[in-house]
Amino acid sequence: MSGTGPLETAMREKLVARFDPHRLQIVNESHLHAGHHNRDSADDGSFDGAGETHFRVRIVATQFDGMSRIERHRAINDALADELAPDKVHALAIEPAAPGEPTRW
Repeated sequence: MSGTGPLETAMREKLVARFDPHRLQIVNESHLHAGHHNRDSADDGSFDGAGETHFRVRIVATQFDGMSRIERHRAINDALADELAPDKVHALAIEPAAPGEPTRW
């Protein structure tokens, strides 16, 4: 997907401000969900994959050192609370790590 939308930009700004990450990747995966049934839409139709609804956040930050996986996820969810509100981001996959920990990316 090309271009960065307003939600992705806001997410990046908040994560950088909150965690000062060594590495940060935000991947818009909305297009991977095209064709999925959308019971929450007004027309009860299928999702077309456009927009900013599904993201993957990959982040390496010193603040995650000594935190459990759940604590890391909660910290990221707290930082992105506005973006995770209803009618904004539908799904967020989180891959947090402290420096020196192995990552898959």
